[in-house]
Amino acid sequence: MSKDGDNSLRIDKWLWAVRLFKTRNQATRACNAGKVKIDGNPVKPSRDIKPGMIITIQSGPLKKTVKVVELLHKRVGAKLVSNYMEDLTPEEEYLKLEKIKKQAVPMRPKGLGRPTKKERRDIDDWFGFNKP
Repeated sequence: MSKDGDNSLRIDKWLWAVRLFKTRNQATRACNAGKVKIDGNPVKPSRDIKPGMIITIQSGPLKKTVKVVELLHKRVGAKLVSNYMEDLTPEEEYLKLEKIKKQAVPMRPKGLGRPTKKERRDIDDWFGFNKP
């Protein structure tokens, strides 16, 4: 328990409790890797948080920003998460993620061998390597 009693809570435990990470271990590793920040500064998993703090989490291409509304010591169902955190992530971040998901990598059926010269040019055009 934190030294302030119920006024603060470890950040890794809160991130897990509001379902931003599947396990507390994943939340701890994200903190240690510098992917969790408060005021632009990376935080350790033992950092105490309080209501009103803004937390930024880098998860792959998505940069999620959330505000701590209320502290939570135990994991809750997904429907109750909105009572404990406010999602401040800009819509552009979610659109960027959707765009990345839609860009499927072209797959060649197994057994066709190496691409021909024309197929290679088409692949390069698709990835944007031949743009001036």
